[in-house]
Amino acid sequence: MVQSYEVFLGCAIPNRFNNYESSMRAVAKELDIKLIDFDGASCCGTVVLKSIDENSWLALSGRNIALAENRGHDILTPCNGCFGSLKDTDHVLHDDETYRKKINAALKGLGLEYTGKAKIRHLVEVLYELKDEIEAKILKPLNGLRIAFHPGCHLIRPSNVAGFDDPELPRKVDELLELTGAKCVPWGLKLSCCGSPLLITSEDIATNVLRDKMISARDASANCLVTNCPACHTQFDVQLIGMKDENGESLELPALFVTQILGLAMGIDQEPLGLELNRISLDPIADILGI
Repeated sequence: MVQSYEVFLGCAIPNRFNNYESSMRAVAKELDIKLIDFDGASCCGTVVLKSIDENSWLALSGRNIALAENRGHDILTPCNGCFGSLKDTDHVLHDDETYRKKINAALKGLGLEYTGKAKIRHLVEVLYELKDEIEAKILKPLNGLRIAFHPGCHLIRPSNVAGFDDPELPRKVDELLELTGAKCVPWGLKLSCCGSPLLITSEDIATNVLRDKMISARDASANCLVTNCPACHTQFDVQLIGMKDENGESLELPALFVTQILGLAMGIDQEPLGLELNRISLDPIADILGI
């Protein structure tokens, strides 16, 4: 059965992470997930705008939700930041009549109204629900891959908004990734921040946060890091380049998106998975990945 969603890419993915978008579309095609390009989308509003002007954040994000509602579609996003912003807005407007009336008054001039009918889904939620179909499509098991999976903050926090208990969705994505034959290693700093939001104010602190996470992943004997968040991927696949521990040993690990791992195991051609756009070399795990 074909599932249809309006896909909300956000700002970062189409501009900086073509490998995430391309691999998502390739995996979705294999699973009969119809991704409808989100006509008229604006920025999700982001938590940054929320901290400056809550009404503007609600209006901007509420407009995006109302657009999908007006077309009768649920929203799917592969971006943690967009998921957090859209999900939080949906939570506020659904539960607070005062805010809902205020934002709908602003949206009325655009011929739109927030009603709460559209569901906000993260890509990994939808993929987990199709785990049986994914398991049946595994053609190239990734035996020997030891994954440190990083879910990112906005996927799971706050849990009363995201709709999950903190450990629940990361455990489900672990299960999803292990369908490929890989092993998701337990690591102490799995649920801690990657440091990406701190890059704006203090690159030194962001670097120290990242260094601590990578030492935790190394100590767990991971041979790669996998995430579903573009901002977190910036840390792991860009900021990590050349990083060393206190003894001068490299902390670099190959960093991939969830959809790249699934796509490889499902036998999807390498080109649409965008592996050449990953910045940290995949050579240490190339034999396992079959590339």
